[in-house]
Amino acid sequence: MSLYSALYAGVSGLSAQSSAMATVADNITNVNTIGYKGTSAQFQSLVTGGSLTSSYSAGGVAATPKALISKQGLLQASSSLTDIGIDGSGFFVVRSSADANGAIAYTRAGSFTTDSSGYLRNTAGYYLMGWPLDTSGNYVNNGSMDSLQPIRPTALTGAAAPTTSIQLRANLDSTAEAVTGYVSGSMANGTTTPQFARSIQVYDSQGTAHTLTMNFVKTGANTWQAEITGNSADIGKFNGTDITAPADGAEGSQVLLASATVSFNADGSLKLTTRDGQTTPDPLFQPLDIQWRNQADSEPITLDLGANGQLNGLTQFGSTSALLSSTIDGGMLGTVSSVSISDTGVVSAVFDDGTSRPIYQLPIATFQNPDGLTRISGNAYIVSQQSGNAAINEPGTVGGGTLSASMLEASNVDLAAEFSNMILFQRAYSASSKIITTVDDMLQEVSNLKR
Repeated sequence: MSLYSALYAGVSGLSAQSSAMATVADNITNVNTIGYKGTSAQFQSLVTGGSLTSSYSAGGVAATPKALISKQGLLQASSSLTDIGIDGSGFFVVRSSADANGAIAYTRAGSFTTDSSGYLRNTAGYYLMGWPLDTSGNYVNNGSMDSLQPIRPTALTGAAAPTTSIQLRANLDSTAEAVTGYVSGSMANGTTTPQFARSIQVYDSQGTAHTLTMNFVKTGANTWQAEITGNSADIGKFNGTDITAPADGAEGSQVLLASATVSFNADGSLKLTTRDGQTTPDPLFQPLDIQWRNQADSEPITLDLGANGQLNGLTQFGSTSALLSSTIDGGMLGTVSSVSISDTGVVSAVFDDGTSRPIYQLPIATFQNPDGLTRISGNAYIVSQQSGNAAINEPGTVGGGTLSASMLEASNVDLAAEFSNMILFQRAYSASSKIITTVDDMLQEVSNLKR
């Protein structure tokens, strides 16, 4: 009987509108949840008989939730340095715990703060994951989640880093008298007194300071000879060559590590030359590969003494020779006072002396079908068969979105649209209930026919 099918259709309407109202309730209550992705209700008809005959049988309706995970929320400014938002597609990679047993999840909620153990985690308790950077700022992306580590900047407190870079700005007096017949190494062995010399401190991986000296002597018009010397008591090997150790109780002598001819243009700027058909001029000195006698690890030290034709390094003007500025990395890192995250996803630890060090690179996880991810509590998602596997890469590459530091992604819920939907679903629910009561009255009339 068609009346019974109408009754069933009304019941299905109640069920569908109830499900749709549940999506509205979830969306409205999470309108202020950071990174929340709304859900919409999609209705589909149910058919019991496909052909239209003299008797029609109602099928009803069903509501299917549709995730809006790929819909971008508005980025809003934040006062926290560790808040980050994603502009575009992709997710942060997080774990439910700091150890390797924690389940991998993905989230857009970028409100991360440092917890009592020094880890970065968001308000839902998920730990932010990243690639650890070596002292040169490099990392390994093999596509595996196993290469990611929970970000813990405070682990560097009290640690040390070796010197890898030296930048110098210095002026050499153009009015100095030239020394004729100079022989390389004469400044190192004390035969020739440098016309300008400055000592610089570098550090090994244990934070121990060592002294290197830059020596200069003028050998002709617009031409100087530069030598780098070190103490034989500190240096065990240089470029793989053994350095003779001083006798027990004796002070170390200065040994020549590297020498170079420094030339200047007529305007006092540095003049670098090219060799072997190179288009880029060679640096004055190749990286210094020093193995310290205390057996501490070290890294090759790169020297930046200025660019060709520029005044950003060594210069030659008619004023007193002087060191203008120097920048040397490495040394004891002290106490981590704060954490900062750049727009490129580099997490840096900021120490109490004002210095900073990049320590992690954040990845962005992308999916073929992000709307197919499975929701879990804490505004996070896990991989499902519909979403496909995750691909992790740097922000802004391979279809991934870019990062915005000190920004947070707001919920993508449109509150006005949700209130409109609430009214529509409520009226549809009332109409479905009216179908049931009306059909019930009609069936009652049928049952009264026997009387």
